[in-house]
Order: sequence, then structure tokens, then C-alpha cells
Amino acid sequence: MIYNSLKPLMLTGMLVAVCPLVADAQSVHEAQGHQHAMPGQLPSAPQQGPHGGTLRHSGSLQLETLVSQGGIQLFAFDRNGQPLSVESGRGAASLRIEGNAKRYRYDLLPDGKGGLSAPVNLSQIAGRQIEMNLQLVGLPGIGSQTLNLQEVSTVPASEQQLAAAAIARQKICPVSGKPLGSMGAPVAVNVNGQTVFACCSGCVNAIQSNPAKYASGRIEVLVSTATAADAALIAKQGKCPVMDESLGSMGTPIKVMVGDKPIYLCCKGCVKKIQAEPAKYLALVYGEEGGSRGEGESGSRGAGSVPVGTEQEREGVFKVTAADAPFIAAQKQCPVMDEPLDAMGGPYKVNADGKAIYICCPGCAKKIAAEPQKYLAVLKSQGVQAPTLR
Repeated sequence: MIYNSLKPLMLTGMLVAVCPLVADAQSVHEAQGHQHAMPGQLPSAPQQGPHGGTLRHSGSLQLETLVSQGGIQLFAFDRNGQPLSVESGRGAASLRIEGNAKRYRYDLLPDGKGGLSAPVNLSQIAGRQIEMNLQLVGLPGIGSQTLNLQEVSTVPASEQQLAAAAIARQKICPVSGKPLGSMGAPVAVNVNGQTVFACCSGCVNAIQSNPAKYASGRIEVLVSTATAADAALIAKQGKCPVMDESLGSMGTPIKVMVGDKPIYLCCKGCVKKIQAEPAKYLALVYGEEGGSRGEGESGSRGAGSVPVGTEQEREGVFKVTAADAPFIAAQKQCPVMDEPLDAMGGPYKVNADGKAIYICCPGCAKKIAAEPQKYLAVLKSQGVQAPTLR
């Protein structure tokens, strides 16, 4: 849905592409001394080129191909590794994106930097596999003959995207138990060579002072039986966040300490739910601000809030930030297309009557705008309460 309008973005990241070479005619193979893998044979191992790409030999010609978020580049070298001019070269790149049958064609033209380039934004499909055919003419030693390159590659993720994915996986601060992003941009902490995210700078010292405890990035969950000392908190919480049953209706409540916050459950059978999704149930019981649910509230509780956002993909469709990561992880699916939120270049964020709904592509925004309550109800039926926009 988004791939017809892939526009250049200032994002970084690079992945080299593996390029088995195929010529159009046997005479070209013989004339240029091309040596390619025959059926049943493995191609020779590629080498790394001077630009960090994959370097393949074709007779006296060496070709280096790179796929990055900024597009496709190709460089040519002689057999001694000296750069060759490609100013007389031209080409075309035909791309098919994983999960999308349509092909997209882009011209490869001299870029003034010694290569042929197709400057197309691929950042929206970072992590997705692409099949690519390159057709090249006018290269040194090839002349008017056409050389075809066929490859399967993966568009690399930028450092920002990798960090956002890691935040979405971790979901909560291992010290406070708060959703990452609820206290501003998460803070990365190096723990024995691995990155653990804290909700705020105040939790960094705790992680650094006890790295063994927090190295996994998961909050500690301890289970015990509630005592008389817990009576006031049990009365305040009122219901089990898993079964929505009154606490005490199934015997003495179970007390689960998620970090430094207690959650009370109706029975032992609910403990696994808390252990599997501690961030979800902390948000249900405490919300973003850390206050327990008041009396008279029932069912689904506040899921916190996120900034509206300032960077728009198009009018009314906002790009997500690190603050959205825990809510994206909780929602998982686009309520319009019923697809994973990252299936079509997303997620993106839209305003649905003051609530944030995450969608897989900008095209879904019109549906949300036309019937916001319908899609909020869809999420609610799935056990997801959209966060409030602030």
C-alpha cells in the first residue's frame, strides 16, 4: 500500500547484497570470460568491496553492489581493483518486496561519485526481504550487451530503528516497571556489552550498581500469598486484572511483586499471565502515572498516554517515536487490515477521538477518521485499550 510512493529520507544503514551474475547471451560469457555456477554447483564466495558491498568477479570486470535505506548503488573495478568509470553506463533496477507481488522499477544512472545509483527510499521496508533484478549496459568491457544481476537481499535497519525494535521487545523498565517511553525517551545503559533500556535517568544508577540483576532487561516477578497487611491495597485495587473477578472471590488473593509494585490476583492460575506480560498488567493496574485504579472503575483501565507527535507522514498520520513502543507492542495488529503493524511499512499513529490507534500504513487512516469509535471498539474487544493522546 505504501510502496508506490517511496520517497528519499535522510536515514542511514547499509547491507551488502549477494549478486550471482547472469549474462544475456552465451557469446557474452565467452567473450568476457564469465565464470558462473552451473546447476548443482555453488557460486564462488563473494568478497567485500572497498565501499563495504559485495564484490563479484566477471572475467576482467569486478562489480560491487550495495543496498541501503537510501537506495541501490553499483561500482565497477578492473581485475586489479582499480575503479572504472561508469559514466557511460546505464541500468534499471526491478524490485519485488516480500509479501507484495507487484514490481517497482527504478533507473540506475551515474551519480557523479563513481557509481550507478537508484536513489529510492527503502527505509519504510527495513528488515524486509527484496528480490531485485538489475539490467546494465554501457559498462567497461560490456559495451552494448546487457548484463543481468539477480539477487535476494534484506533492507537494513537504521540504528534508530534497531533501538526502537529493542525498546518494543523489552517493553518495560526493569527497575521501575514503567512502560518504556512513559517517562520520556528511554535511556540506553550498557550492561556487560549488552544494551538495557531504563525509563529515565533515575533508574540508570540502579542498573549500573547491580548489573547481574538487570542484565536480562526483564523486571523481577515474585509471587507470594497476600496477608492482612495487604488489605488496604487489595480493597483499592478491587479486581483481578487478568480475570476481572473481585479479589477474594476465589480465596485469599495472590500477591505478585512486579519490581517494587504489588499486583493482586484472584488465583494462582493468573500468575503466568503476569509473568508473560508484566508491562500490560502494570499499565492496567497502575496506568502511566503509577496510581492504582480508583473505586467504581471496572473492566479495562487506563493504558497511559503518548504525545500526539509532530512529524507527519501525511496530514493526520504521525510517525511513531520511542514513547509509542510499549503501546505498539500491546496492540500488535492494525484494526483496519488485521495485519501486523510493521507489515506494510508501519506502524503509524492516528488520532481517534483523542486516543492513539496504530495502523500498518497511511492508507488506513481514512477508515479510522470516518469511524473512530468502531475501531476503538475493535481494539477493546481484543483486550487493548488505546492510550490517550496528550
